[in-house]
Amino acid sequence: MNAVLADRRATAATVLADVEMPAFRGIPGWEFTPIDKLDLEAYPPAPGGTAESTFGFADAVTVSDEEPVSEGPIVMSLRAAAERYPDLVESHLGTVVTQRTPFTLRNDAHWTDGAFVYVPRNVHVEAPIVLNTVLEQSGTSLHWRLLVVLEEGAQASVWHESVSSEADAEGVVNGVVELVVGPNARLRLVDAQDLSEKAWVFGTQRATVARDGWLDWITLGFGSANGKVFQETQLAGPGAHGTVTGAYASRGRQHLDFDTLQEHAAPDTTSDLAFRGLLADRSSAVWRGMIKVDRDAQRTDAFQESRNLLISKRAHADAIPGLEILANDVRCTHAAAIAQIDKDQLFYLRSHGLPETAAHRLVIEGFLQALVERFEEGPVREAVGAALERRLESVLGE
Repeated sequence: MNAVLADRRATAATVLADVEMPAFRGIPGWEFTPIDKLDLEAYPPAPGGTAESTFGFADAVTVSDEEPVSEGPIVMSLRAAAERYPDLVESHLGTVVTQRTPFTLRNDAHWTDGAFVYVPRNVHVEAPIVLNTVLEQSGTSLHWRLLVVLEEGAQASVWHESVSSEADAEGVVNGVVELVVGPNARLRLVDAQDLSEKAWVFGTQRATVARDGWLDWITLGFGSANGKVFQETQLAGPGAHGTVTGAYASRGRQHLDFDTLQEHAAPDTTSDLAFRGLLADRSSAVWRGMIKVDRDAQRTDAFQESRNLLISKRAHADAIPGLEILANDVRCTHAAAIAQIDKDQLFYLRSHGLPETAAHRLVIEGFLQALVERFEEGPVREAVGAALERRLESVLGE
């Protein structure tokens, strides 16, 4: 490991010793996610493993520590990239996610796995870039990082999934994601979390989008037992746009917690966020969203919504939208809804000959389909739809 990263590790380890874990109901943002029973010291850091992608792309670009072709993208492990391209990595690593929390500090001090994706100016990567993070050793913590940098005019689609090597593997997965979208660049990131339902998951994810840049960020939350993910998008330059789409489906006693921020830091920026959750059994979920408009971010257009469908009387969801607006020429709206399956819809379907089970499933599929239709027809819609279909079968016990 190069000297700069070694210094980052040492500094983070030193600072970490004086940082306390957030107390349940004691620190804003942690009121709904109890972590008082989590002993991070009981999960020693360990490297992850490998697994085949479930996305099924035949032409995918994957991580390789070989020298990339001329003018092509760099897609390699973060450790190898730091050795081979130190100036590139060091100029961006840690510049997007700057929070010094117990989880980001542990990541800085202990990360073993990670990927670096770099697309040079005006290069368009047609094939999907596919990355994997695998919790391989039960009883350990896996700290991983993803750094994606698109220079001006570049385009790429990155697909990342987090999984466990065993269905009942316990452990902690702690990730940091940094996305740098340059001027007039276009990035799509699909991030699917399908860890063991006995694992803890924590994430600190942040993107900056420069002038006229475009970000399409898709988050799928299926696995884990408990944890919290922070997801922030900063529209940093005029004309920047961010679309964020989230879907989660929980069962048993799973608890999922998403904390999103749409920060408009420049004029004439737009954002559109939509989360939908399906909750079964005694599972629970929290979505807390904030649209923040800085003082100079005039002519902002921002929207956010969270909708949850409870398919059990014991399931629970909280949806907490928020606005913080300092500019005076903006259009910002939000919506939130939590409901059980509409009995009138079931009655209508059953009156037309559908069995109760089929009618029940059709209502759920319609709820999720509204989210899938945010994507244009093609590989993205098909892959996200297939992932939701697989998870739905698990949640319904089919």
